[in-house]
Amino acid sequence: MGKIYVVGIGPGNKENMTFRAYESMEKSDIIIGHKTYISLVENMFEDKIFIKSFMKKEIERCEETLKLAKEGNIVSLISSGDAGVYGMAGIMLEIASDSGVEVEIIPGVTASNASASLGGAPIMHDSVTISLSDLLTDWELIKKRIKLASEGDFVISLYNPRSKTRTKQIEEAREIMLKYKGSKVPVLIARKVGRLGENFEITNLENMLNCEIDMFSTVIIGNSKTFVKNGKIITPRGYKVK
Repeated sequence: MGKIYVVGIGPGNKENMTFRAYESMEKSDIIIGHKTYISLVENMFEDKIFIKSFMKKEIERCEETLKLAKEGNIVSLISSGDAGVYGMAGIMLEIASDSGVEVEIIPGVTASNASASLGGAPIMHDSVTISLSDLLTDWELIKKRIKLASEGDFVISLYNPRSKTRTKQIEEAREIMLKYKGSKVPVLIARKVGRLGENFEITNLENMLNCEIDMFSTVIIGNSKTFVKNGKIITPRGYKVK
């Protein structure tokens, strides 16, 4: 019997990868994951067997991982960011629950954490993470979560904000937030974090839709206390700074 590591590889570059993530893949015979994530690590581990998968094949990917582990292999199933945040950890645990195969979850740097660090410290206080993808979650429920998070004055990190075919959700999300957050609340838009072409810009809720936002972006909207100073977003936690 082999073993399964479910690995969060971080935003994509080795510098933002944890030691445990790297060591888990180094120990593995096989690394399996979405083709985009495999492309980020295959040059780091040239002696490994790589298996590339595609979107909407998550269940099949986990079943393949379990099969390989049952054959005696040590397998790393990889996700970007943290595998327990919109990643493969939950589904892998479900599928392997009665198999007798050991599954170890390896945490990683999330997209929101990596993005926040580029623009300052926008997530210094209570925050929520919401995906705008309605592929697996009803859009009405997503809108409810945005409303309640905005009403509660949380910092909000939006994942999967816009795709080629899903363009209206980010507009609706902004309209909901404008009802509870000021139009001048700072917004950080980080793109391709940890990858070639990494960039970010700081704007506000009023003007955020004038910026480039796509599936490679993370959008972080501050709370009522968030401000910009010397080109950095800061959400104060309440310390008395002289």
